[in-house]
Amino acid sequence: MPGTILRLGRNRFGKPENTGHLMSIEAASALLNDWVANERLRLHMKQVSAVMKAWAIEKENADDDTALKWELAGLLHDADWEKYPGEHCRIIIEELEKRNIDPEVIQCIASHGPKHFGVEPQSKMDKMIYVFDELSGFIHAAALIRPARYEGLDVKSVMKKLKTPSFAAQVSRDDITDAVSRIDVPLEKIIEFVIEKQRDV
Repeated sequence: MPGTILRLGRNRFGKPENTGHLMSIEAASALLNDWVANERLRLHMKQVSAVMKAWAIEKENADDDTALKWELAGLLHDADWEKYPGEHCRIIIEELEKRNIDPEVIQCIASHGPKHFGVEPQSKMDKMIYVFDELSGFIHAAALIRPARYEGLDVKSVMKKLKTPSFAAQVSRDDITDAVSRIDVPLEKIIEFVIEKQRDV
């Protein structure tokens, strides 16, 4: 996430009458592939999506439609980052509003970086995408420098790297701390969950 503050200028997204209207994962993946050429960025979104879906099902007892909302928000949260960096988040929000997508999905995407977009996470889904976004990328970076990648990667080594400012310096420790402070789950448990759920993506 860049240091530039990209305020969206509003706090409500989508229309209430579109509640329950969701796109398929196939349609979302097609949009992603059309907009995002960078393979690493696509992988990041797929990893966040997998972790979001798993959390919704395993921790929130989500039904299929709710789990799909979480999965879609994760898959599309950075969809406009490569193509429209100066308007990041605004463009994907407008695209999903044109497609009449459920406002909870759009609201979640809008709130994944409150310091950058000026939209505070409200729902559990909003809060968890904020938690997972930076941590997912950080944990993946920690895995990539190991010969065995995710195999044997543990919470202790990730925590140690978080305390090393020079490692993955672009990842905001402040954002991670702020995000985790909004939920009632220890950072160590979140890291453990992310390692487990994104390792095979």
